[in-house]
Amino acid sequence: MSLPNSENASTLENAMQLLIQTFHKYSGNEGDKYTLSRAELKEMLTAELGNYLGNAQDKEAVDKVMGDLDSNNDGEVDFTEFIILVGALTVACNDFFLEYNDKPTNK
Repeated sequence: MSLPNSENASTLENAMQLLIQTFHKYSGNEGDKYTLSRAELKEMLTAELGNYLGNAQDKEAVDKVMGDLDSNNDGEVDFTEFIILVGALTVACNDFFLEYNDKPTNK
């Protein structure tokens, strides 16, 4: 399977490509090139999701995210586990913005 040409790809296809590229930008810097180690996960959380996750530098926060994501308990986060994180964050953001937009404004 080859990735579609970005110029011809839909917005969603481009978003999917970006998810894949972002995961592999951090995976494999140490150890298995198809998984994120704890250090790679921390680097990715800090650089890519800092605005949504708050203090990704906090060791306990990174350990909590790692524990929640590492469903097979192998000490690494694979692509499927990474997508679960992105999906859960996307749902949380959508819910927040729906709730925010539904609040009446006091003028």
